[in-house]
Amino acid sequence: MIWDARRRCQRKTGVLALPVRLPEDEHQLFLVVSRPGYGRKPWYLITSEPVYNAEQAWKIIFAYARRWQIEMSLRFTKSEMAFESPRLQAWEARLKFLLIASLAYAFLLSLLPNTDFLFHLLSTYCHRTGKWSRDISTPLYRLRLALSRLWLDFRPHALPKLISG
Repeated sequence: MIWDARRRCQRKTGVLALPVRLPEDEHQLFLVVSRPGYGRKPWYLITSEPVYNAEQAWKIIFAYARRWQIEMSLRFTKSEMAFESPRLQAWEARLKFLLIASLAYAFLLSLLPNTDFLFHLLSTYCHRTGKWSRDISTPLYRLRLALSRLWLDFRPHALPKLISG
């Protein structure tokens, strides 16, 4: 039994690992099959990591399952943080941009454990109604939107222009 975070329940899942080889290759590979239960298609994973017992097979399955969170993180940085197409030619300028965007992303991630502040920020500046919106984990898209709306409501005063002599 494993916890299905998406459906929020325990799910009976089987795992099987077999050594395999390609006809023209001498490297040992392993086929790891995860059977997630009735009505769900199995995962067939080929790995070069040695898999000789169920514990090692589960490590491969869980590592593969984490890929979706990584994909969503990359999607967020590409779309919301403008990582996909910075219009900067010089490497130094591009590096500065990526460092600033990484700091902004790290700041957003640092807010996630602070549940009281996060709840107040989201309920005030990015309110969503409905059971589904209350039950899901808070996506970074809503957090970024709430912070931008907070910024619009409480803009800092303009700094006085410096007169160069």
